[in-house]
Order: sequence, then C-alpha cells, then structure tokens
Amino acid sequence: MNALLILSALGIFALLTDILGLKKILFPASIVALIGAMVASGLEWGHHTSYFNGMMCTDNTAILYTELLLFAGLMWFLICGSSIREHQTEHYAILSFALAGAVVMVTFSNLVMLFLGIEILSISMYIMAGSQKDKYSSNEAALKYFLMGSFSTGFLLFGIALIYGCTGSFFTSGIAAAIQQPMTLPHGMLLAGVLLILTSLVFKIAGFPFHFWAPDVYQGAPDTITAFMASVVKIAATAAFFRLFSMAFGSMVQEWSFTLCLIAIGSMMIGNMGAVLQDNLKRMLAFSSVAHAGYMLIAIITLNKFSEAALLFYITAYTLATLASFAIIIRVGQENGNGDVSSLAGLGKRNPLAAATMTIAMLSLAGIPPLSGFFAKYFLFNAALQENYTWLVLAAVAGTLISVYYYFRVIHSMLILKGSEEKISNSPIQIIVMLVLSALLILLGIMPDLLLSRIGS
Repeated sequence: MNALLILSALGIFALLTDILGLKKILFPASIVALIGAMVASGLEWGHHTSYFNGMMCTDNTAILYTELLLFAGLMWFLICGSSIREHQTEHYAILSFALAGAVVMVTFSNLVMLFLGIEILSISMYIMAGSQKDKYSSNEAALKYFLMGSFSTGFLLFGIALIYGCTGSFFTSGIAAAIQQPMTLPHGMLLAGVLLILTSLVFKIAGFPFHFWAPDVYQGAPDTITAFMASVVKIAATAAFFRLFSMAFGSMVQEWSFTLCLIAIGSMMIGNMGAVLQDNLKRMLAFSSVAHAGYMLIAIITLNKFSEAALLFYITAYTLATLASFAIIIRVGQENGNGDVSSLAGLGKRNPLAAATMTIAMLSLAGIPPLSGFFAKYFLFNAALQENYTWLVLAAVAGTLISVYYYFRVIHSMLILKGSEEKISNSPIQIIVMLVLSALLILLGIMPDLLLSRIGS
C-alpha cells in the first residue's frame, strides 16, 4: 500500500515539475522514489494486511510481485529515462501511474480492483504506444492496441458480471466459498463467466489465439515503451491471472484446465515458430513473449504447492533477461535505427560488455544452464509433472528446442558476423544496468534458493 502511495505521488509530482520549475530533478527524483517504494513495500513483509475494506491485500506473495514490479520499473528508468527528451514530464507521469496500476493488479482481492488496475495500466500503455505521433508505425500500434484492448475489457466486464450474478460477491474469497456449494449455482453461467475472464486475461499476457496484437504493437511502439510492456505489463498480467484463478476458481480447475492447456500449447508453438521467421528484433521478442506466456500458463494449469514458486521464479528470470535485451536494443538503436538482427553484427568488437549482456540474456531465455532461465523452466516442468501433465511438458520441451535457433541467431550475429567497426561507448548508468542484470541472471541460476527461500515464507 505504501508503494502505491509513493508511485501515485511520483506521478502527480511529475505532472507539476514544469509548473514548479523542477524538471531537471525529475529523473533523480524518480529513481529515489522507486527505491523508496521498494523499501516501503519490503517493510510490510510478514504483515498480512488488507486495505479499502478488504479490496486489496498485501500478503507476502503480493509483496514479492510488487518488489519485482518496482525493480523492473527502476531498471526501466535507468535504461530509458535519459533517452526521453520530448514530453519528458508526461512520460514519467503516465508510466508512474502505469506502475501504480500494475501494483493494484498484483494485490487485489476484489474483482473491481482487478478491473481498475488493468484499466489504469492499459490506458497508460495505449497512450504511450502512440507517443511518437510523427511516426505512422507508432500511431498504428496505438490504434491496434486500443481497439483490441477495448474488446478484451468488454469480455472481462461481462465475465465479472456473470460471476457476480452467480456467486453474489466480487471478493475472491466470497467467490471461492460460493463455488464450494455448487448445488446453489447456475453452473453454465458460472463457467461462461470464468471463460470470458480467461479470454480477457489471455489477451493481456499475449497468449494464443489472442496474441496477434503483440508483434505489431511491439514493433510500432517506441523502443522504450516496448521494453516497459515486455517487462512490467507482462509481470502484472501474469501475476493477476495466477492470483485470480488460484484464489477464486481453484476448486473448479477441472472445468477450465483443458482449455488453458490448449492455449498454452498454442502459445508455445505459434510463439516459437513465429519468432523463427522474424528479422526485426522487437517482432522476434514479441513472438518470444507469446511463447513464454505459454510456459507461464503451465503454473496456472497445475495449481499445486510448487506452482506459485515456479511462476514467480520464471517471471523474475524472464523479466531480467527481457530488460537486459532491451537495454542493448535501445543502445544499438541509438547508433543504428535499423532494428533488425543484422544491426547487432559485430557488436562483440564494437561493445564487448553489451554483447556479453545480450548473450547472457539470450542464453537465459533459451533455457541454457547454468543461467536462471534453465532453472525457471525446470521448476515449471517439475510442477507439471507432479500433476501428470507429461504431454504438456513434452510440448514445452519441443517449443524450447525451437527457440534455441532464433536466440542463437542473435548471438551468432553479434559474435561471428562482421559489421561496422565503429565503437559504441557506454555511459556509467548503462554499465551499471548491464552488470546488475547479467549478475542477477547468473546468480539466480547458480543459487536459485536466494529467491525460492522467500516464497511461501
């Protein structure tokens, strides 16, 4: 809750900096505020507290996701903050409010708060995707994202209405209690409500078959905004998905698990095969994110004692690797606006640190040991095998094998192919970000208990 207040205050402060003549301190103030929000959130550890008449709850899992969101936001500001020149105050304000919406999504215990969190985050992203108004691709990305997102919101609201009509409650605990008494519920209406909400949330995580917006929006949006969508938005949407279905609909897992299995397999196959065909780096990472959404759905399908830890570890590893990737894409894009895999040619000689960071990120996303991405997949697959989802794990392994091709293609371009001989320098902040993200990807792979020991404690 304290983190939410700090983020809201940061957004309001950003809006007032032009009037107050404080624009020069906006970047350092944002960094301090995010660090302060992380500290404030960490101080709530072990205190299971509810707010707004029980509509939000800060249990330990919610705090871990909040910390991850704030860390991703901090890394984003360090990577992208200095590159935002035009409309700086508006960018900072909107993205601070977007982070606030994301925090609401990982702490809700009421469907109304889930809806509010999604809309705060989504509306911010619709605006930011089209923030480069002089570029056709940015305008196209914003329009596609807005139209598809509006339909998704309609599905969500219709599903919430049906769930409320069946159970008489917006609270996840009240819904779960009502489902435990199935004789009093209209089962068809309840199942329709669950499937409508499922459809909306699959869209939010860019899962198959509602993934078609992701490649165009990722490519068309500014690089900095794509980085935010690929990290913060992905964390919030996936965490909200798991939180809702584990807390409210867990007792009827048999009714929706097969549907989610088909979505997961479709996401892994379509995402990985689509990425193989891409030359543009952001489109490749968009299809990659579709595939990773499929892997993350495995945790929601299984819903056993291993699922929560496996999902959080996977999201953490994915976020670190994605942020590291976009740190390099943005840096190289400043030198060469091409945006294709070929733009990385010769990066190993032009900027060894950037090439090493990108290599570590690609290897982690591919699930190569001993990096954190390998153990992230291992924990997910183990959770699925405990519930006898062997066929689902085999599909995931097949998708992982396909992904090796396009991740190694990036590494091949950087380290083997010849490109420009012009050196690319790094600022002190860029060096710190690359070293921190690379170190965490390696450290969590070598010592996964650093994170796992906090889960469920």
